[in-house]
Amino acid sequence: MSTSTTSAPPGTEDPPPARAAPRRGRRAPARTGWRRALRRDWQLYSLAILPLLFFLVFRYLPMIGNVIAFRRFEPGGSIFGEEWVGLRYVQMFLNDPTFWQVFRNTLWVGGLTLLFCFPVPIVLALLLNEVRRRSLKRFVQSVSYLPHFLSIVIVAGITMQMLASDGPVNHVIGWLGHEPIRFIQEPEWFRTIYVGSEIWQTAGWGTILYLAALTTIDEDLYEAARIDGANRWQQIWHVTLPGIRPTMVTLLILNIGTFMAVGFEKVLLLYNPLTYPTADVISTYVYRSGVESNSFSYAAAIGLFEAIIGLVLITSANQLSRRTVGTSLW
Repeated sequence: MSTSTTSAPPGTEDPPPARAAPRRGRRAPARTGWRRALRRDWQLYSLAILPLLFFLVFRYLPMIGNVIAFRRFEPGGSIFGEEWVGLRYVQMFLNDPTFWQVFRNTLWVGGLTLLFCFPVPIVLALLLNEVRRRSLKRFVQSVSYLPHFLSIVIVAGITMQMLASDGPVNHVIGWLGHEPIRFIQEPEWFRTIYVGSEIWQTAGWGTILYLAALTTIDEDLYEAARIDGANRWQQIWHVTLPGIRPTMVTLLILNIGTFMAVGFEKVLLLYNPLTYPTADVISTYVYRSGVESNSFSYAAAIGLFEAIIGLVLITSANQLSRRTVGTSLW
């Protein structure tokens, strides 16, 4: 018995199975692209070497010295301390009433600085943006920028000379029929003096970033607002301020991060033993405890406590800004 086999008509044969494409590494193109960019723009990348070395040598390597906050350090001995003492120095400053007075002063001075020094550059930038005469605008910018280029020593010297008992301010007060005020010796005047000098020195320079941010706002938005009947104040509120909001939020987060690190140099130059009740802050207290009293481990413990608070503040501010405004540093 013979069996017959039927052949399929031409064109209906099953196609041969396709070969599986070879897998390619996903990371290879990224690595190749990074190496190609490095070879192409190595001159630009080389410019980052010095800043990276600066942060490595003066910012990250000194962090190793924080270990003496938990070890007893003696001048002339090991740089990492002689004996492990645990949280002894932390308990010392937590139980020290002077430290808590200094901590409150830091909160007061830092809060007042943030409250008054942060919005002033924004207001000044908005006012300068409304000036149409270029000559007047450049003159105001130059005058407001100049204090930034002065040394802190010079700023403190000018402040002390202006507010001295026989200084110009007291001369004006005397002409008005009042007794001279000892501004430099009175504790209740220190915070006002510090914040006022800080505004005078930093307000003009801080407007540079905001003026640069204002140039990125599309003019068509102002034209559309004018067509809708918005006046100048409404244009500022609904167009200008939202346009510079990312810059405002970024600088606010940075200022909050340095909230506890109140200007050490200026406070050290302006204060005196009479104004310690309101002028002494954590940075100056650490300086007196560590350098003048040779209590380096105690000062390191306080400095580490201040750094932890600053880290918590900047992290919290960044998370809050990301959730509420949608803008953050990272």
